[in-house]
Amino acid sequence: MGSREVLGQAARLASSGLLMQVLFRLITFVLNAFILRFLSKEMVGVVNVRLTLLYSTTIFLAREAFRRACMSGGAQRDWSQTLNLLWLTVPLGVFWSLFLGWVWLQLLEVPDPDVIPHYRTAVVLFGLSAVVELLGEPFWVLAQAHMFIKLKVITESLSVILKSVLTAFLVLWLPHWGLYIFSLAQLFYTTVLVLCYVIYFTKLLGSPESTKQQTLPISRITDLLPNITRSGAFVNWKEAKLTWSFFKQSFLKQILTEGERYVMTFLNVLNFGDQGVYDIVNNLGSLVARLIFQPIEESFYIFFAKVLEREKDATLQKQEDVAVAAAVLESLLKLALLAGLTITVFGFAYSQLALDVYGGTMLSSGSGPVLLRSYCFYVLLLAVNGVTECFTFAAMSKEEVDRYNFTMLALSSSFLVLSCVLTHWCGSVGFILANCFNMGIRITQSLFFIHRYYRGSPYRPLAGLHLSPVLLGVFALSGGITGVSEVLLCCERGWPARLAHVAVGTFCLGMTLGTACLTETRLIHFLRTQLGMSRLTDKMM
Repeated sequence: MGSREVLGQAARLASSGLLMQVLFRLITFVLNAFILRFLSKEMVGVVNVRLTLLYSTTIFLAREAFRRACMSGGAQRDWSQTLNLLWLTVPLGVFWSLFLGWVWLQLLEVPDPDVIPHYRTAVVLFGLSAVVELLGEPFWVLAQAHMFIKLKVITESLSVILKSVLTAFLVLWLPHWGLYIFSLAQLFYTTVLVLCYVIYFTKLLGSPESTKQQTLPISRITDLLPNITRSGAFVNWKEAKLTWSFFKQSFLKQILTEGERYVMTFLNVLNFGDQGVYDIVNNLGSLVARLIFQPIEESFYIFFAKVLEREKDATLQKQEDVAVAAAVLESLLKLALLAGLTITVFGFAYSQLALDVYGGTMLSSGSGPVLLRSYCFYVLLLAVNGVTECFTFAAMSKEEVDRYNFTMLALSSSFLVLSCVLTHWCGSVGFILANCFNMGIRITQSLFFIHRYYRGSPYRPLAGLHLSPVLLGVFALSGGITGVSEVLLCCERGWPARLAHVAVGTFCLGMTLGTACLTETRLIHFLRTQLGMSRLTDKMM
C-alpha cells in the first residue's frame, strides 16, 4: 500500500473519529453535567482523582509500551508473535493492579467512611476493571493496525455513554451506595468495551465473504489466543526489545501526563474537595483536546509509523513517502496551532460562563474560572505537542527512544519539584503552570528532532508553525473584543446579557475563521482533500 493510500485511510480514520466522538461526547457531557448536580466535591475528588488514577496508572503501565511497539511493525510481520506479545499485558496488568491496590489501601490517606463510604471495595473493583480492559488489547491493536475506522470510536463511545447512563440512574435512585455506584459503573464500562470487540471480530471472522475479513492475518477467532508459532519463537524479540524501550518511556510519560494527580494523591497538597474542583475544570478544559487532537494524533501516528522506516535517515528512504509525510506534518502543525490559538483566545473570555452553565456556582465561583483560563493556554501546548510527538515517536529509532527517556526522566523530576513549589505559591493553578513548562520542553525536544530529521532534505514541515500576520492580528482583536464583552455582559446580569456575550463571541469567531480560510489556503486544501466530508460520507455509507 502506497503512502498516499495510507494517508487517505488515516485521514478518514481521523475525520470519522472527530465527528462521531463529538456526537457521543456531547451526550456524555450532558449526562455528566446532570450527575454533577447530585455529588459533593469530596466524592468527585475521590472518584475522579484517587480511584481513576489507580485505574489509569495500571492501564498505562501495562499496555502503552506494547501498543506503540506493536503498531510500528511492517506488513511482513508474524502476527501470531505480535498477538502473543500483546497477551502479556494481562499478567502485567494483574501485577500492577495488585501492587498499586496495596499502595492505595495501605500507604495513602483513606477517606472518612462517613463522608465517602466503601472506599476499600472501590479500590478492588477499579483494579479489576483495568485487568478486564486489558483482555481486549489484542483485538484493539489488530483493529487499529488494519484501520477499522468506525469500530474503535463506536465501541468506546457506546461504552462511555452506557457507563454514564448507569451512573446517573444509580446516583438518582441509590445515592446511599456511595462509591459502589462508580465502581460498578467502571467495571460495566470495561466489560462492555471488551465484549464489543469480541463480538465484532467473532462475526467478522465468521463471514468469509467479507472484504475486511480477507485483509486480516487471521481466519478464526481462536487465532487471537496465545499460541506457539511455526518458527518456535513465542514473541518477536525485536518487538519485545522495542516494547521495553517504550515501557521505560511510558513510565516517565505517565508521570508527566498524570503528574498533578500523583502530587495530589501522594503529597496531599489539596484536600479532596479542592481536588474535585480541579479535576472537573481539568476535564472540561481538556474536552476539546480529547475530541479533536487525540483522534488526529492516534490516526496519524499510524500513518507516520507505516510510511516512515525507523532505522533509516530521511535521505535514504523513498522520497515520495518522505515528501508526503512532510506535507502532512506541516498541515497538522498548522491545524493544531490554529485550533489551540482559537481555544486560548476565546476560552479566556468564556471560562466563567462555561463553568456556571456546567456546574453552577460550585465551579464558577472561587478558583474555577482562573483554572480554566490557564488550562486554555495549556490546550494550545497540548495541541502542538500531540502532533510533534506523534511524528517523533513514529520516526525515532530504538536508540533515539532510549536517549529520549533520559529527557523524560529529567522532565518528570522537574515537574514534581515545580508542582510542589507552584502549588504552595499560587494554589491549584500551579499544576497547570508546571504542566505548561514541561509541555514546552517536550515540544522543543520534538522540534529539534524534526529539524534534524529533515535537515538533509528539501522539505521544511516546521513551516506549519508560521501564521499570517493578518490572522494573528484578527486573533488579538477578537481577544480584546470578547474580553471587554465579558466585563460588560457576564456573568451576573441575567441570561439576556449572557446571550449577548455569546453573540459577540460568535461574531468574532466567525471573523477569525473567515480570515483563516482566506490566509491559510494550503491548510484548507489539505482539509478538503484529506479530511473532507465527501470521503467520510463514502466510507460511512
